[in-house]
Amino acid sequence: MSCIGRFAPSPTGPLHFGSLLAALASYLDMRSRNGKWLLRIEDLDPPREQPGAAGSILRTLDAFGLHWDGPVAYQSQRLEYYQDALEQLLRQGAAYRCNCSRKQLKTRGVSGLYDGHCLRYPPPASASCAIRVIHPESEQQFQDRIQGVRRYQWPPGYGDFVVFRRDGLFAYQLAVVVDDAAAGVTDILRGSDLIDETPHQIALQALLGYPMPAYAHIPVITNPAGQKLSKQNLAPAIDPSQRQQLLLRALSLLGQKPPTDLATASRDELLSWAVTHWNIAAVPGTLSLCESET
Repeated sequence: MSCIGRFAPSPTGPLHFGSLLAALASYLDMRSRNGKWLLRIEDLDPPREQPGAAGSILRTLDAFGLHWDGPVAYQSQRLEYYQDALEQLLRQGAAYRCNCSRKQLKTRGVSGLYDGHCLRYPPPASASCAIRVIHPESEQQFQDRIQGVRRYQWPPGYGDFVVFRRDGLFAYQLAVVVDDAAAGVTDILRGSDLIDETPHQIALQALLGYPMPAYAHIPVITNPAGQKLSKQNLAPAIDPSQRQQLLLRALSLLGQKPPTDLATASRDELLSWAVTHWNIAAVPGTLSLCESET
């Protein structure tokens, strides 16, 4: 079976360098193995989205020569599939209603994790609720192609996670798992800021009867303050007119060591070299790289 990868940006602003790094790594990983590379726009959170951002992302990827296979998928057009998966989880008894607020969680002294309160004390039927999935295993581990073995432990209730939000929107965890399975994605390569979401996604794959893809997490680029480069942190948009320089910089950060004679190469020559010489074992195993060090 051919390998299938994907790049899945959110349309909250134009593409920045951190996103380019993830897109390039995923693209090279698939093209070097004669696989397919898909593009999905994760437009599930309208309040955070920026008008025109999706089109800008597509144009920028095209300008950098990162051409995808098949039509672009849009999560906003797939809500019925997420609803079907949500109902399956509820029928299985794998999910439950939760009306806990962030303020309540903070009051109960929970640090970033849920404490299983609504599983023990179900909210009234009239309450506005999110839907959480019961994390089925107390211990988990998976093999990351870059970061190695990752191990997690979940005290009862503390691994439970939201798949449907109180504001009526489907959560990232559910949508991404449903979409990857529907597209036949075999390999997920993305930034290390998402590595700790992977155990929840693996749990959902098992509950929904989906195959588990292979995972690889590259370092994220941070600013000197230690913040991940992101649209929320006002990371600047990348300039397609600087694509050769930016591609060379990205390849170097990914440990690919392009030769000096590529400094004057065209975009297509750079990408051709990168596909031929892609070596995932050379990607740094650190979880982040400071922008000032790049």
